[in-house]
Amino acid sequence: MKIAELNHVAIHVEDVERSVQFYSRVLKLESLPRPAFDFPGAWMRLGARQELHIIGERTHPVHSHNRRTHFALMVDEIDAWETHLFAEKAQFLPKKARPDGAWQIFVQDPDGYFVELCTVAGQR
Repeated sequence: MKIAELNHVAIHVEDVERSVQFYSRVLKLESLPRPAFDFPGAWMRLGARQELHIIGERTHPVHSHNRRTHFALMVDEIDAWETHLFAEKAQFLPKKARPDGAWQIFVQDPDGYFVELCTVAGQR
């Protein structure tokens, strides 16, 4: 028995449309078809096979931080991503090198969730 891969990350949001706009515009994620659940939400592509599931009607506070609950996405050209985030006026922490040589930027979504954009060690 083994786990094959991560299938999806789910986040609970206050405003589905606002979150879809953020993830499509700022993080350039593609929308996916979603089954007709009895609650609001949206699905978006994360990389080749993983998905982000946005679930609406959040009423509880979000507890996310770059050193606590967050999810990370491998990206290319971290400098280009930083320039893009500036242009989008996104809330993010400046890029920094990790001790292993990888680069990372933490961007915050409209609900307060942190998403890490990171590179392979030695790639910039």
